[in-house]
Amino acid sequence: MNQQTYENTGFLPISFEDMKARGWQQPDFVVVTGDAYVDHPSFGAAIISRLLEAEGWKVCVLSQPDYHTSDSMKEFGQPKYGFFIGGGNVDSMVAHYSVAKIRRTEDEYTPGGVMGKRPDRSATVYSRMAKEAYPNVPVVLGGLEASLRRFAHYDYWLDTVLPSICEDSGADIVSFGMSEHQTKELARRLAAGELVSEITDIDGTCYLTDFEHLPAKYIECAGFAKVSTDKVAYAKATRLQMDNQDSVTGQIVVQKQSEKYLVQNPPAVPLTRRELDEVYKLPFTRRYHPSYEALGGVPAIKEVEFSIIQNRGCYGGCNFCAITMHQGRRVTSRSADSIVAEGERIAQQPNFKGYIHDVGGPTANFRLPSCKEQMTKGMCQNGKKCLAPQACSKLLVDHSDYLNILRRLRKIPKVKKVFIRSGIRYDYLIRDPDDTFFKELVQHHVSGQLKVAPEHCAPNTLAAMGKPPIEVYNKFSKKFYELTKKAGKQQYLVPYLMSSHPGSTLKDAVILAEYLYKNHIRPEQVQDFYPTPGTVSTCMYYTGMDPYTLKPIFVEKTAEGKAMQRALLQYYEPRNAQKVAQALHKVHREDLIPLLAPAAMRGVKKQVQPNLPVKTPQNSHNRNQKAQTRRSMNPVVVPYAKQKRQGAAQWQNEGKSNGNPKARKKR
Repeated sequence: MNQQTYENTGFLPISFEDMKARGWQQPDFVVVTGDAYVDHPSFGAAIISRLLEAEGWKVCVLSQPDYHTSDSMKEFGQPKYGFFIGGGNVDSMVAHYSVAKIRRTEDEYTPGGVMGKRPDRSATVYSRMAKEAYPNVPVVLGGLEASLRRFAHYDYWLDTVLPSICEDSGADIVSFGMSEHQTKELARRLAAGELVSEITDIDGTCYLTDFEHLPAKYIECAGFAKVSTDKVAYAKATRLQMDNQDSVTGQIVVQKQSEKYLVQNPPAVPLTRRELDEVYKLPFTRRYHPSYEALGGVPAIKEVEFSIIQNRGCYGGCNFCAITMHQGRRVTSRSADSIVAEGERIAQQPNFKGYIHDVGGPTANFRLPSCKEQMTKGMCQNGKKCLAPQACSKLLVDHSDYLNILRRLRKIPKVKKVFIRSGIRYDYLIRDPDDTFFKELVQHHVSGQLKVAPEHCAPNTLAAMGKPPIEVYNKFSKKFYELTKKAGKQQYLVPYLMSSHPGSTLKDAVILAEYLYKNHIRPEQVQDFYPTPGTVSTCMYYTGMDPYTLKPIFVEKTAEGKAMQRALLQYYEPRNAQKVAQALHKVHREDLIPLLAPAAMRGVKKQVQPNLPVKTPQNSHNRNQKAQTRRSMNPVVVPYAKQKRQGAAQWQNEGKSNGNPKARKKR
């Protein structure tokens, strides 16, 4: 146990001594997290613990308990009413393993970046430990890891289908989504003495029951036994689940597990603007716990300490994104006053240097619902999307409110710059007939590089991803560089690209490599598709079919095929020359070898250069700055500074989670 107390630091108790220093004999609730204790609204455990505190409950925080013994769950003694448990901001399996299933060496959510302080599948392990320590104490399991595993799901790391986390973990209730509404109601009803087994009617929760106690009305998808052996059944179940993740139209969904039935109640209604403002008024210290200082701090705080979350949800609907199953597709946003007030608090922090790093969310420039009908009729079903393959004619496009917020933030004393580093939906921005926001974005809010996510350029792959055609990106890119030139700045686009997504053939990867070459793009970091639970793309990966059409879709699963697709995205690297040449031979595009893999031709008889409409880009290098030269996606020639990623852990060369709502701003 931690012998030092921190009762005067503004943090909630993290040890028995802390709790006793407050004069408490017993906590009402214990919040367990797989992350270090960071009291910042970007961390789910911080929101849940502060929310419970605001409701008047005695709350203790148990961070990264020793998973080798259930005695670690007894740090504060038995909680009076229950445990609220989460695996952490990032899926523990993604935090621990690369897409190649290689063990990582660092964990940014652990003090000092030390790996191994939380177990694999931490949400499941912690829930089992709590039940072993106190069998009769209610356990509510929430957070990203639990949300994405609430149904029977394909597990990439074991290469098999697993039952619901409700069954595996032993938790009494799984609270999915952002969970503020569920948390407050669960706490109130548990404290009132209601048996956890009888709390079955809260939206945004799941539970297990027997056949006799199923609700009167529900829809049922194929059970665990069926989806684990029948891929068509798995695909159909995925579609049904995805079509019922809207708070307006979602129905109760039932799926039989090994013995009992999983009941998913309809998703909780998203917080209103006023409710969202109240959450962000809670007394967060915005720092990691002081006990971590001697351990080197918590690396993950660096990207969010001086950032502001202005919205939740995303109607972009990318198939590889976990947002649909976690935050949902309805966008809700905070008021301008709430956001500016947070900016003023940030500016008063002693270590603030004048730079607000981000004002965004899953998608930075969404402030409104996708259309007027969404609020009363819900989101479109059957795989229909707001922005792909073409933008819906009913889409509400307006940046004026967001722009006014940014202008107010820029005027705060001590604020030098306000940047936007979470993803901009370029396909939304380019549809705005008023280019005032675009101009001010370029003039004031780009920190040298603007992150955008075209992901690919081949039509088949983009369709499988749920992304718009590459022509939309080209139009945006051209406009960006035109405005950048007019502003007299040197600013560059950082395009996110993904290899081996379902639907991406080797020919598609070659198309992308040729596109990158012709447009003089040299991505330093690329991402392999990572099949995480709870996404349409993972369903495609496992079943080999589109769940909405049941048509077959190509999936690259071989190590050789993945390596070639990956090498093609970084064709310019000499180490990739042989793989690139091998890929080009396979698709009978030997004409591209002199351009994409000249190193592979050394010692080979000189060949005639193919007649392509571009020349090999001449790269100039500044050794001091270690900068690479590149061209933009438009015809204007621009230098390209070395990419300095935010959230670098999500974009290491081995790839990280596209299924993490924080990883790539929860695309």
